[in-house]
Amino acid sequence: MSISIKNLTKIYGEQKALDNVSIEIDKGQIVGLLGPNGAGKSTMMKIITCFIPPTEGNVKVCNFDIFDNPKQVKECIGYLPEQNPIYYDMYVREFLGFIAGIHKIDRKKRRNRIEEIIELTGISKEANKKIGSLSKGYKQRVGLAQALIHDPQVLILDEPTTGLDPNQLIEIRELIKQVGKTKTVLLSTHIMQEIEAVCSRVLIIDNGRLVADDETKHLAAGQNLETIFRKITNNP
Repeated sequence: MSISIKNLTKIYGEQKALDNVSIEIDKGQIVGLLGPNGAGKSTMMKIITCFIPPTEGNVKVCNFDIFDNPKQVKECIGYLPEQNPIYYDMYVREFLGFIAGIHKIDRKKRRNRIEEIIELTGISKEANKKIGSLSKGYKQRVGLAQALIHDPQVLILDEPTTGLDPNQLIEIRELIKQVGKTKTVLLSTHIMQEIEAVCSRVLIIDNGRLVADDETKHLAAGQNLETIFRKITNNP
């Protein structure tokens, strides 16, 4: 099991951001976490990646416990938060070399790994440029490259296509699907079409509660996915 979430609850003051959520995600799935803004998606991802602790419950990633083995959990995960963690003043290759060093990738293998990830994420033409000069789409690709540089088993993506133009959107979706052939991917979004385009399974969350969990093709049949999403967002 790649990700195992048991009775997860997170309370901020008087606000319950997550309410007794349990989820099991197998290796090789691309799973979409769908819900309106404020539903608890980012909170769940921050707990999975050991950035914040839960109030109750527990999470295991690749059989490592977030409390007992946080270092091993982080080693298993590639994480792209909503705010892309890149340095605009660094060059692309320089930045990826910096991230590879943080992950302690062997120096003899580091250059080859950087070139592999540059090729995989489609940033070869931009690899000698400063990150700050890149388009939003290429900045996202660099963010994905840093998340993948250490070859993680699990990829966590928080709103990975926000603010992209239609062409960039298609390219990033295709990249996620390609990566998902060999890794477990959990991505969050509030856009229903994003789930239908990329994910094989959808988890719908609202007010911190899991309200639906099924294969995307099943929920999309008869527009059930759209009906559920409209209900939880209070749209007519």
